[in-house]
Amino acid sequence: MRHSAEVDAWFAEYDNPMKDVVLAVREIILEDERITETIKWKSPTFMYEGNMASFNPNSKKHASLMLHTGASLPGDHPRLTGGGETARYMTFADLDDVATAADDVRAVVAAWCDSRN
Repeated sequence: MRHSAEVDAWFAEYDNPMKDVVLAVREIILEDERITETIKWKSPTFMYEGNMASFNPNSKKHASLMLHTGASLPGDHPRLTGGGETARYMTFADLDDVATAADDVRAVVAAWCDSRN
């Protein structure tokens, strides 16, 4: 996993009750070697051939990951929510929920990357 020093520094300052949950989702996303990370919009953002997803850093009741163009993501991804024309969201209540959702997160990341090849 390739952690960005910039994102590591952001997390060092991140004070949120969902920090461990956000960090766990980050690790799953970064399992895919094609993904890089940076800070955009004051939030960790994951990229491959464009902006894939960003965390909502202000969410305190759950961790929220926004897939910027998730509505156009190929495949069936039941954990994605939202009805708008562009974005979709994945939310995680706690570390157990992240563990349950890990394969879904991996599938979303793979679908994003594969659709850009």
